[in-house]
Amino acid sequence: MMHKDTKTTIKKVNSNRKKNIIPTWQLYAMLIVFMALYISLQRSSFSIFFGVGALFFIILIIVLDFVESGKNVGYKKSIIETFAVIAAVLIFWIVLIIVLNTTTPLDVVPSCSMLPTLQRGDLIVLHKTELNGIKAPIINVSQSDYLTMLNNIANESLVCLAYNLSSGYFGEAYKNGDLIGLFKIVNGYPQIISNYQQSSNLVRYSCAKRGIVNQNGNVSYIAYTNGININGIAINGDRNNSIIVYQTVPNDTFYKLGDTYIVHRIYAIINASGEYYVLTKGDNNPELDMQDNNIPASINDTYGTVIASIPYIGYLKLLTSADISEPQGCNSTILH
Repeated sequence: MMHKDTKTTIKKVNSNRKKNIIPTWQLYAMLIVFMALYISLQRSSFSIFFGVGALFFIILIIVLDFVESGKNVGYKKSIIETFAVIAAVLIFWIVLIIVLNTTTPLDVVPSCSMLPTLQRGDLIVLHKTELNGIKAPIINVSQSDYLTMLNNIANESLVCLAYNLSSGYFGEAYKNGDLIGLFKIVNGYPQIISNYQQSSNLVRYSCAKRGIVNQNGNVSYIAYTNGININGIAINGDRNNSIIVYQTVPNDTFYKLGDTYIVHRIYAIINASGEYYVLTKGDNNPELDMQDNNIPASINDTYGTVIASIPYIGYLKLLTSADISEPQGCNSTILH
């Protein structure tokens, strides 16, 4: 028969455990609320506040769970359980790497450049980028022509802008009465480029205006790259082409802005004598990545091809990596 004092002691322990569990669940509830508000208010200045709050609750829950576990089962056992969880995650990750044949089977969409196809915070599943599995036009060029383009990248990185000579306006936004042309940016100033001047370029661009809708539903227009030409072959963007994740390099504009990887759609593939390079573009960007002084990635340097996406889950990674503030371009979507 159990001694009365022993029963009293067990009741006290159980009572203490119940008291300690309640605040933890309250914290989980607060985390869910802050996460929901952070996601739903992404286009509001309040989103940063709720993002910081959600990150605070994530850290607090982890710390309190570890401390509570240490009190109940002992810190030694708690540490062992923590390592067991980490080992299980690593095993799961290794299985994904083997099955999907890529070192980065899961990633997160960090920006709004792929709206409306992919949303910021989407968790994406990747498979190894294989040429026979990619949907995009392949254009054959000589290795020397491709190397010439790379050595002349400043003259190849041209952008479409709206302009008005009478007012002296140059910019992305288009208004009635403006013209649209191709420009080279030199020391921050645009210089208009004629079709003849880009005739020596490997990739030639054509410009037009395109509608863009903001969060209030109002439609305006911007200058837009509506097609390219490589070796006399005209290519227009196809939103059924494959989406890939590729790594930026130090000379890329994206890299200098802090974007170490990019999730964009393939516009075309350049076959330079057996070496394949991808020309990419975000669905919600007005120009190709190369037009922003980003070198086309080798197909061998891509993390993988997007085969599936899960909404919202990726926000946990964005928060824990302190990527809280919403990037530019999330308050409007280009009409296709």
